[in-house]
Amino acid sequence: MPVEYKINVAVTTDQFIDLLRATTLGNRRPVDDRECIAGMLNNSNLVVSAWEAEKLVGIARSMTDFHFACYLSDLAVDEEYQKQGIGKKLQEITQQQLGPKCKLILVAAPNTNDYYEQIGYMHNPRCWWLERDQRIQ
Repeated sequence: MPVEYKINVAVTTDQFIDLLRATTLGNRRPVDDRECIAGMLNNSNLVVSAWEAEKLVGIARSMTDFHFACYLSDLAVDEEYQKQGIGKKLQEITQQQLGPKCKLILVAAPNTNDYYEQIGYMHNPRCWWLERDQRIQ
């Protein structure tokens, strides 16, 4: 059965959690916190999803202004469906939704640097973050 790609269609919290658990990304996302996962979905303004029939097999979840910056917060493809070009297609469709000057920005999973470099991303070692329980000093 072919994979179908959809833009901004409803994804349930359970579907998203099931997909995350079927990937290594599930180890780095709060899959046991339904409220947080629901908030992640509900407050994203660009979600490209990949479906095999009614099963969610991939997702590119982003926050963007569509003109300058698009932060691709989650790129996940079910491990059973990897190596079929689904992740790359999700990114291509995401990029097609953006304006001509909009950068696609992401924080790579630990072992994926080679993948992102291979498909054209540039590496930037200047990423910084502040955990929620830390305070600006």
